[in-house]
Amino acid sequence: MSAPETPTAAGGAIIAEAMGWLGTPYRHQGSRKGVGCDCLGLVRGVWRAVYGGEPERPGPYSPDWAEAGGGDPLIEAARRHCTEKPPDEARPGDLLAFRWRPHHAAKHLGILLPHARFLHAYEGHAVTISPLIPQWRRKIAGVFAFPEVR
Repeated sequence: MSAPETPTAAGGAIIAEAMGWLGTPYRHQGSRKGVGCDCLGLVRGVWRAVYGGEPERPGPYSPDWAEAGGGDPLIEAARRHCTEKPPDEARPGDLLAFRWRPHHAAKHLGILLPHARFLHAYEGHAVTISPLIPQWRRKIAGVFAFPEVR
């Protein structure tokens, strides 16, 4: 990830909104700032605030959906609504998808921030900023640019 540290206009809007979610408690299937969200709910809520609505609704999902289902639904949805790019072209404000194990569905999402950090929600924690250390970098399954803001 050696791309510029400066976000695009869309990336800047995504980061500005996402930072307002810091401290939102973790809630499975939640997507409400200050009330509760999971990693998908964080992305859904930020999308709603920046673009005025959601491109699609995920429907109900269980905590073990990635193990129980087939395909790679987070990657597939990201490809439908964002522009996939190589990891070395990631810029702040891009969506990161993480895969816990090779050959398994991506199961976690975050938003890239400047200075090799990312914002995300994960079980047992509120929305937080984490350093994008090698252990996280190795788990990146996809990098996606959000659409331009109109």
